[in-house]
Amino acid sequence: MSAGITAPRPGFWRVPGALLLLSAALYAAGPALGLAPRTALGAAVGLLCMGLWASAALPEIVTTFLFFALATLTALAPPQVVFSGFAASAFWLVLSGMVVGLAIARTGLAARIAGALAAPLSRSYPQLIAGVICITYGLSFVMPSNMGRIALLIPIMQALCDRIGLAPGRPGRTGVMLAVGFGTFLLSASILPANVPNLVMTGAAEQLYGLHFGYLPYLALHAPVVGLGKGVLLIALICLLFPDRLDGTIGPAPERAGWSRAERRLALLLVLTLALWMSDSLHHISPAWIGLAGAALCLMPGIGVLPPEAFGQINMRTIFYVAGLLGLVATVNATGVGDALGHGLVALMPFAPGAPAQNFALLLALGSALSLAATANGVPALLTPMARELAAATGFSVEAVVLTQVLAFSTVILPYQAPPIIVAVELGKVRLGDATRLALASSALTFLLLAPLDYAWWRFLGVI
Repeated sequence: MSAGITAPRPGFWRVPGALLLLSAALYAAGPALGLAPRTALGAAVGLLCMGLWASAALPEIVTTFLFFALATLTALAPPQVVFSGFAASAFWLVLSGMVVGLAIARTGLAARIAGALAAPLSRSYPQLIAGVICITYGLSFVMPSNMGRIALLIPIMQALCDRIGLAPGRPGRTGVMLAVGFGTFLLSASILPANVPNLVMTGAAEQLYGLHFGYLPYLALHAPVVGLGKGVLLIALICLLFPDRLDGTIGPAPERAGWSRAERRLALLLVLTLALWMSDSLHHISPAWIGLAGAALCLMPGIGVLPPEAFGQINMRTIFYVAGLLGLVATVNATGVGDALGHGLVALMPFAPGAPAQNFALLLALGSALSLAATANGVPALLTPMARELAAATGFSVEAVVLTQVLAFSTVILPYQAPPIIVAVELGKVRLGDATRLALASSALTFLLLAPLDYAWWRFLGVI
């Protein structure tokens, strides 16, 4: 065996083999299910690749290349659809965020910020996790991109963990990294411009139904449960699933005579980038292109803070994974899988006008099922066009039906449903199995505890 090549573990092919058989069975059953051949093939490829990503049975990069190969060899969708992830703004935001994150770490700015956070957050482990969750939620109000926030926070939190003794491999370090990923994605759904699914939902609702959602009414409707409730739930679950203890000691900070020129330039660049992100409603420039410009300035000889060759340290596995996941979502939608699944599920749902609690629960179940099929970003694109039909079946207003999907796409059952969480897992060097445990636990408690609270809050406000 060649040096550096690791032998696969025993039973390595069990999960991939089972998924392959299930995918083949789904494709074969396509005619019986009323699916066109192309739709059945799209469903089979989606099941195989999403199953491999969710189970981590194969390395993420292998599954990514497998998807590209299957989709192109079978002509499942045009190349511009299959590889559309590389043209998506989220892809470039991740890439530029990694460059900026590397600059934060290399210049020492991450360690300086971590030093400022070390004392107030290191008194106890629950206080540390609560502080990280609060930081992720607070930053969502001023920085509209999940990917950008994760790329900014991960290197800072890694430096913080180093300062307070949470070495790689300790449960507490895993808890901190997952607090960044889950806190950033789940809680931001309660803030109108703070994540991609919100923007897709509001844009589609405005285009299809002429609905306009106000910032403060939207916040009042979702912040108590989706924001604060999920935040408390995450803190409790992370402390329970990844227990650790802090002894209160803080490691010595690196000797620093003062801010270096590179730190000052990078701090100025970050302030400017944040200002442009916060004012996107005025200039209408995508956060991705702002981040890309910031990354270019970081690498610019003479005025930047990184040598151009530092780009070689970027984790391209994560970049390709994000492109593959976005491409799979676009391909699944293009083959009609999402539409077929959505209309089939609507036909099966026992909606009944005059039964608001039952209808609310069924809408949540429908949105959650679509999220498993097309990820959280795909839910509003699939569900919003059906809102009028669902409103007629439930007796809810079209606006209420549209807004019920927020709790669904902010409830992650498996990590692959939320690309920002996967990026946090990769950047934070966390095992996918640990992220899956937290996702399963948080989604189960959301359905059991938070969904009834959300329903009661909506009834109190008179929305349903």
